[in-house]
Amino acid sequence: MAAPNDARPIIIKKKKVVAADGHHGGAWKVAYADFVTAMMAFFMLMWLLNATTEQQRKGIADYFSPTVPITRISGGGDGSFGGDSPFSETVVAQNGTGASDRRPTEGRQGMGMQGTAHDAEALEQALMEDIEDSLLGGGGDARLTDETLQHVQTRLSDEGLVIEVFARPGAPLFAEGDTVLHPWLHEVIALMAELFGTVTNGVAVSAHVRSGAIVVAENTSWDRSTTRAQAIRVALQEAGLDATRFRRVTGHADRSPALSDPMAVRNDRIEVTLLRSLP
Repeated sequence: MAAPNDARPIIIKKKKVVAADGHHGGAWKVAYADFVTAMMAFFMLMWLLNATTEQQRKGIADYFSPTVPITRISGGGDGSFGGDSPFSETVVAQNGTGASDRRPTEGRQGMGMQGTAHDAEALEQALMEDIEDSLLGGGGDARLTDETLQHVQTRLSDEGLVIEVFARPGAPLFAEGDTVLHPWLHEVIALMAELFGTVTNGVAVSAHVRSGAIVVAENTSWDRSTTRAQAIRVALQEAGLDATRFRRVTGHADRSPALSDPMAVRNDRIEVTLLRSLP
């Protein structure tokens, strides 16, 4: 017996069942790892802020913000920006040394300066900032104790790098009279002489004294400040600084107090200036 023509085809449907992931995938692990990393960085930052001095923090900040200018294109030509463009159709780009003159020394080649007055000024500025950081213990390499650093302040002026060392209550600059330096001041002077030895700039020394409590018939502040300035010059020279680099030694008496109170101990101070070589 023949099959009926109106028989319908049999269709079988297979339903794919996917088991639900109890943890909704692994994306949460990535987010959690990022969170843990951020928390670790945060606690490291808090630890560094608590475990370092102001000078050390400044050194860390300077490490991530270099002050030496770096050009993106190096060229040995005399055109703009130290060389012609590498895309020039008439001149082949040169692989120059970027030095500070036409016959540079190896040391200046390594510094990568371009030879203009602006570059020489920038190089000198960078060197003075390096000396300042080394003196204050920038980058965590402290050469002086924290107690000694409380006597030291530095500033970069138009004249050069000014290093000011001042007395504090109970901690004068000189042990006896105006010629014998305290041991901690000898350490500062020795470090200055060592750092100044890395450059050839001139040096100026000046001294200030505080006013006396009473008015005397003969004011000896001029002689005292001059004697102190000479004592600092001699100490720098004995520490190894070339005597020919001194440009001036000055005593200012009590005429330029650092504080409004002329008798404040802070007014007893000496200033050693690493002079700029460029006008």
